[in-house]
Amino acid sequence: MELQANNPALTSWISCDPNSDFPIQNLPFGVGIGKDGKARGLSAIGDKVIDLAQLFDAGMFADCGLPTENVFDRSTLNDFIALGRSTGRKVRNRLSALLSADNAELRDNEALRSKAVLDRSEMSMLMPVKVGDYTDFYSSIEHATNVGTMFRDPDNALLPNWKWIPVGYHGRASSIVVSGTPLHRPLGQTKAPDASEPTFGPSQRVDFELEMAFITCQPNALGSRIKPADAEEHIFGMVLFNDWSARDMQVWEYVPLGPFLAKNFGSSISPWIVTLDALEPFRVQGPEQNPAPLPYLKTSGAHNFDIHLEVGIQPEGSEEKTVCRSNFKYMYWSMAQQLSHHTINGCNIGVGDMYASGTISGPTPDSYGSMLEIAWKGTKPVPMPDGTERKFIHDNDTVIMRGHCQNEQVRIGFGEVSSKLLPATEY
Repeated sequence: MELQANNPALTSWISCDPNSDFPIQNLPFGVGIGKDGKARGLSAIGDKVIDLAQLFDAGMFADCGLPTENVFDRSTLNDFIALGRSTGRKVRNRLSALLSADNAELRDNEALRSKAVLDRSEMSMLMPVKVGDYTDFYSSIEHATNVGTMFRDPDNALLPNWKWIPVGYHGRASSIVVSGTPLHRPLGQTKAPDASEPTFGPSQRVDFELEMAFITCQPNALGSRIKPADAEEHIFGMVLFNDWSARDMQVWEYVPLGPFLAKNFGSSISPWIVTLDALEPFRVQGPEQNPAPLPYLKTSGAHNFDIHLEVGIQPEGSEEKTVCRSNFKYMYWSMAQQLSHHTINGCNIGVGDMYASGTISGPTPDSYGSMLEIAWKGTKPVPMPDGTERKFIHDNDTVIMRGHCQNEQVRIGFGEVSSKLLPATEY
């Protein structure tokens, strides 16, 4: 099916700043609550949101293969994305047509337009999907090398399996929250290197991890497998993902079974799912994989995406400082390989499941995707505009992540994921 919505020549009757993350060529999907207190499926263009439930009820998606029941009149997008990428493509194409400058169907229908085209500032955004399961990968070779250098042998920074399998672990879905939701500094056990016993209290080394996550829309049966060539048909789109970490708790607990309390206190996502279709013009080849992957992980073509990423820290009452600029294209293992490996043992995936990339670090210090790396285990503090320094995240700091793709014709963005770290609650 042709990606009509990707036409770079399209313009809309809704004004859109050239630097907006949401031109007519994007049209992401999300869920929000308006003044009426009712949740509904949305899309975004410029500084407006489009109420998809209203358009459905008005018959505007009649030829898109949707069921008779309004799938946008929901508090999540699960029922919609479960219809698959082909149906999502039809809806996005139709929405693009309705919003095009020369289309009067919605533009000149004042009664419908007043209900369906709303200011984005009027919406409180919700989690776009109900996340049934969550997997966190570890797929940036730069990040894995940095961490291995800091904590193990610099000459053998990567563990023996790292270049053979997309390393991952099963995380906690219940504590994934949408942008704007504050999180509390976690409590747990830590152990100083020179101490004989651990102590209990608030983590002193809370960190962000710059990640992205993909969301699956088409399940597979238990015992079946998804091949790399078919994997992207199971992926609806992507969000920004801040995988909060308590580094001091993690170093004490991760042997022998990996992350636990250091990770499951919270992860934050951006509210808009940008479709893989919208990202199509920004495909790039990933890094060379050496040794060559085993046959079940081999891919052909370009499966990475050129997505510019940045992270800012804003101390309370002060201005924001950008501490990282990275890019999703650095990922060693692609999403197609991650999903294929995830199911090679017969694991079944679900609609709305979320899969985070792992920290996205680049080759230079200004592109490292965590404070652990940026401040290099606390030895290189980062100065803030208010005169303070950061080795890790302080109470009442807000961490803001942004991402966008851009070529000579169009800019496709993800908005931002912003979350504030509150002090630990009393125990």
